[in-house]
Amino acid sequence: MKRVLLLSIVILNTVIFLYSQNQLYPQPVNLITTPTAGVIPRGAYLTEVRLFKDGGIAAGIYVGLTTRFMFGISYGGTGIIGDSVVGLYKQPGIELKYRIIDETERNPAILLGFNSQGYGRYDQDLGRYETKAKGFYIVASKNYRFLGNTGFHFGINYNSIEKKDGDVDPSFFLGMDKEINPEISVMIEYDAALNDNETNELNFGRGKGYLNAGLRWTFVQKFHVEMDFNNILLNRKGVKYFSRELKITFIEFF
Repeated sequence: MKRVLLLSIVILNTVIFLYSQNQLYPQPVNLITTPTAGVIPRGAYLTEVRLFKDGGIAAGIYVGLTTRFMFGISYGGTGIIGDSVVGLYKQPGIELKYRIIDETERNPAILLGFNSQGYGRYDQDLGRYETKAKGFYIVASKNYRFLGNTGFHFGINYNSIEKKDGDVDPSFFLGMDKEINPEISVMIEYDAALNDNETNELNFGRGKGYLNAGLRWTFVQKFHVEMDFNNILLNRKGVKYFSRELKITFIEFF
């Protein structure tokens, strides 16, 4: 059943891309792994496929229900590509985002959200992802026009779900995106991961936090290809190189 769910999401992503007709340039709703205060427009849907280490695939679809509220569901696992054992996630992840304050010339946009989808492999014994989900969060975003758009983002989060490892501290994250030209943007983010620094004996967080960078190419107005470089600080025991990952995103109206 879980494999059918993941396959259905991937197929839906492909069908939507092949048959989409309208043009829309989406505001960023996420940087690399951290959320922004952006939401997709009412009546639009965004689909995303991520390819990551250990033959992993994660796919999701997100819908703009109102001008301020969006909802999404995602699912994935490791070992899907290659010849290793398939390790599917225990259950689908969900995301809810509601922007309570719009951005103005002086003030940032502010958004409340919840996300249960973590990153990397899923540890069945500890009931957590390799990189924990954000859980409940609040984030502020402010954009400036200087040689292209530049966005700054800061948020705090609390994960009340992945707590079997005994580390339930609130945490924070921040990042920025910079438009190089209408097609290419660069992104950098830092997740302090304060709820992931007491389990280094289990090869999870070592207290450095997660520093990630990415390059996003808008192939056409609604279709984005992204190359991400995650865990640059090597925030895990025994890890010698950062992770190279690929993300494909596109958006369309119903």
